[in-house]
Amino acid sequence: MEISVEQTSELGRKMIVTLPESAVQEIIAPRFKKIAKEARIDGFRRGKVPASVVQKMYGEQIRYEATQELIQTSYANALKEQNLNPASYPQIDLTEVVEGFSYVANFEVYPEVSLEGIDQLAVTQQTATVEENDVDDMITKLREQRKTWEVVERAVEEKDRVTLDFLGNVEGESITNDKVTDYALELGHNQMIPGFEENLIGLKAGDSKNFTLSFPNDYPNEKLASKTADFEVDVKQVETGVLPEIDEEFVKTYGTESGTVDGFRNDVKENMARELTNKLKANLKNSTLNALYEKVNLTVPNALIDEEVEELLKPYKEMAKKNKVDLNALNLPREPFEAEAKKRIALGLIVGEIIHQNELKVDDEKVRTHVEEMAKSYENPSQVIEWYYKDENRLKDVRQMTMEEQVTEWLLEKATITTESVDFNAVMNA
Repeated sequence: MEISVEQTSELGRKMIVTLPESAVQEIIAPRFKKIAKEARIDGFRRGKVPASVVQKMYGEQIRYEATQELIQTSYANALKEQNLNPASYPQIDLTEVVEGFSYVANFEVYPEVSLEGIDQLAVTQQTATVEENDVDDMITKLREQRKTWEVVERAVEEKDRVTLDFLGNVEGESITNDKVTDYALELGHNQMIPGFEENLIGLKAGDSKNFTLSFPNDYPNEKLASKTADFEVDVKQVETGVLPEIDEEFVKTYGTESGTVDGFRNDVKENMARELTNKLKANLKNSTLNALYEKVNLTVPNALIDEEVEELLKPYKEMAKKNKVDLNALNLPREPFEAEAKKRIALGLIVGEIIHQNELKVDDEKVRTHVEEMAKSYENPSQVIEWYYKDENRLKDVRQMTMEEQVTEWLLEKATITTESVDFNAVMNA
């Protein structure tokens, strides 16, 4: 077997493999004998078919099968001999030779990962606490989740719920499939295009209004993007939200065992503190990995980027399918997905090299701690823990997360850390 390798790009390789005719015949010969012995061909007794007839009828197919088999075995051997680590399936093209056969394999290889300088990372660590006003805000949000609606005989105000009929037209054509009736719109959630809700402020039940708005330039439906629309609205009902009182009944709906307002407030604060701790930890991990990504300049194989982009697009494809929307019509820009895909793959390769070079092993005690922490949010934590440990596959994601945290800890031991004091919302909304 003759092998030559040419570098076509930083990671691209062109490998030419040539095998002698003897290698082909070694596979072909026994197959011809078997066919000649077993074939049933009109005009010949079984086992007495001349080789020339077998060659004419089956020769091309047998040679094709033999070369495909040889490609599989020789390609793997050639990679091993040349010490190449392909990152993608090869593109195989046969080339013409006088005897034997030859093929060209084009593929990308994994990059060499240099860890030089990773002991000089600059990382920012956030610090924050749960203040009483943060607890007040959270309790208000919880009350909002349980609010009821009360009809009012006044003009529409912000945060009201308005029941209306409306019609929209662009260039004389309906964009609402005729009139939409009894549509309940809660103001403040930006469900409609910019300016729609503002045009309802000040109207009363029984009022009608015509107004014109322009769709944003980046509107998902490109047929409507930048277009001007004429709307007709009829207000049928105005409601205001009524927040529940923080009493024993309300408190019990959130599982506070004591049933007291003070107990409820303490439970809320404890939950917020736990969420804050987890978020600070996640932010520190992200900050560390971002610094690592910026420090290690790594070229990523295009084939891996394409595969990761497809993974990132899966939720959008599923959502488009569910809503019966053509994903292409959404005109999603590919660049952000490619950038995120490149970052994920690069970090995976870099982290993998750190684990390999430093022989890091996942800490089973930390895995157990993670599982127990996740189980706390369930009614019966012990059952959740048991469920995880019954199947190693269920622990796979937890083990991976634990290893990433161990790598983060390893990096932070060597990094220059700057602390930044921020408030609760800044951390949770980041």
